[in-house]
Amino acid sequence: MFSFFTNKTPKDNVFTVAFYNLDNLFDIYDDPDTLDDEFTPQGEKRWTLRRYKNKITKIGDVLLQLGIEHSTTTPVLIGLAEVENKEVLLDLINSKKMRPHYYDFAHFDSPDERGIDVALLYQKKYFELLDAKKYPLLLFDEDGNRDYTRDMLLVKGRLNGELLYIIVNHWPSRRSGLKESEIKRITAAKRVHEIIADVHNETPEAKIIIMGDFNDGPHSVSIEKHLVTDDFYNPMAHLKDTGNGTSTYNDEWFLFDQIIFSKNFFEKKSHTHTFKYAEVFDPKFVRTWRGKRKNKPFRTYVGRWHQGGYSDHFPVFAYVEKNE
Repeated sequence: MFSFFTNKTPKDNVFTVAFYNLDNLFDIYDDPDTLDDEFTPQGEKRWTLRRYKNKITKIGDVLLQLGIEHSTTTPVLIGLAEVENKEVLLDLINSKKMRPHYYDFAHFDSPDERGIDVALLYQKKYFELLDAKKYPLLLFDEDGNRDYTRDMLLVKGRLNGELLYIIVNHWPSRRSGLKESEIKRITAAKRVHEIIADVHNETPEAKIIIMGDFNDGPHSVSIEKHLVTDDFYNPMAHLKDTGNGTSTYNDEWFLFDQIIFSKNFFEKKSHTHTFKYAEVFDPKFVRTWRGKRKNKPFRTYVGRWHQGGYSDHFPVFAYVEKNE
């Protein structure tokens, strides 16, 4: 991919913002209020403590490599999807390799039936958390019954002193069919704009990052027509044009994982951050190396078969540069 950095030496004023769908990061304990039974030692997946610890280690290995080609520090902001609770987040940030980087997180339990949530990790050395809120996504079926799904997360904080707002998403899946489920993701896009309106009421010129697993690509109706308005720029639209993807289904690649920036990230002022470029993180070690799934994400499970991999998604990340 074309790089905006002419010098490959990592820089102190370049910072990485990332997003990663962790593909069912569950603890091993049964929560009686959610449908997590398969991720227990006695469940369908035979999800043991050893397997859980292996996944925690592997996820940490990936997160700490995002953006290190051009930044002297590990990612300062990392949006996550498919985390079960705060306990798994604590295990992740306190794991052997992650602990020295002093991450903390913003997270709320959501009403998703399986108990999976979104979260934001942040490196405390660079990011000061000011506030965090959850926004429910209200969806209903034809009979008027609520379709419970993940909440959206809004985080307010200061990156190197500059005020930022981050919205973390995990939109409804396509499981019921692309066209049948499309309205749910359009509703999600409209909900994001309600959050943005709240942000603008508080900070009219706010810098905003929207990230997540949208279960739609950059050129889908929900993203292109309803989410990315004239005030925002989606660098993943270019990535899709060049054939990149983060997940597969029936041998087709999809770029559902995206990081979107408000256009004021292109304004160069002193002591502010400007957007540089974005990419998919897909080196060989996070890919399946042989068989019919060769070069696809190296997953934790394929059906009931435990592969011991990372995730069924590749992470995405973007660089921002602090202007001197």
